[in-house]
Amino acid sequence: MTEPVKNESQPRKGIYLLPNLLTTGGLFSGFYAIISSMNGHFEAAAIAIFVAMIFDGLDGRVARLTNTQSEFGAQYDSMADMLSFGMAPAMVMYNWALSDTGKFGWLAAFLFVACAALRLARFNANLSVTDGRFFQGLASPAAAALIAGMVWTGAYYQLDGNGFGYLLGIMTILAGLLMVSNFRYHSFKDVNWRDKVSFVTILLVVLIFVVIAARPAEMLLLIFLLYACSGPITTIRSVNKLKLEHVVGDVTPADFDEPQPDLQPQEPADQTEQEQK
Repeated sequence: MTEPVKNESQPRKGIYLLPNLLTTGGLFSGFYAIISSMNGHFEAAAIAIFVAMIFDGLDGRVARLTNTQSEFGAQYDSMADMLSFGMAPAMVMYNWALSDTGKFGWLAAFLFVACAALRLARFNANLSVTDGRFFQGLASPAAAALIAGMVWTGAYYQLDGNGFGYLLGIMTILAGLLMVSNFRYHSFKDVNWRDKVSFVTILLVVLIFVVIAARPAEMLLLIFLLYACSGPITTIRSVNKLKLEHVVGDVTPADFDEPQPDLQPQEPADQTEQEQK
């Protein structure tokens, strides 16, 4: 009786622990934000959303560094993002400022959740065709940070969010619409973090950390508000004539009229080097 031949090239079944553990940490932070807001602890809820952003930034990088990427991890990360950066900020904002505005409040919160779901679905579907230097629409973690920054700042100064319900509802709607827009946001993925920098650059980084640590709520709100505004500015500057497809609808990177590199005949060796880049 012969033994079955084992296929060594077949990948082993299982789930990588470390990156999915970080994803679970982000999922827990988002869930904790919802529970905290339901109990009236809005400052803790906003901070939990920022903690979820840290976990979200780590899990993918750890997976690439340790060569533990998997389809399961990618899908799990999307599900966790939906809760942490879709449901959590919408619920935190609703419980803090929108609950007294009636139908307008819960519709504004729902619109943010729906836009976050659409943003994540579009990102996953277009992952292989989008320009890696830019995000198409405001990334869901950045939109969530904008909402959390407003709640954190208001809770820190002991403001009654219900007194600004309609204004904050409009801000929530705008944050959601920016996620499903075609505005181009820098992804900073083209930054070479291994490059050497000057001493002055390191000093500036330290000063930025000091300023943020001194007034975290206000500074984080300001940073993500400026980032949210940078998308329309970047888009307008990158096209010769602004069209509807540059704002909303189906679009590809080729639809943006960016200046193309000068294509001159080169030696075969130079062409090979350019392809490698």
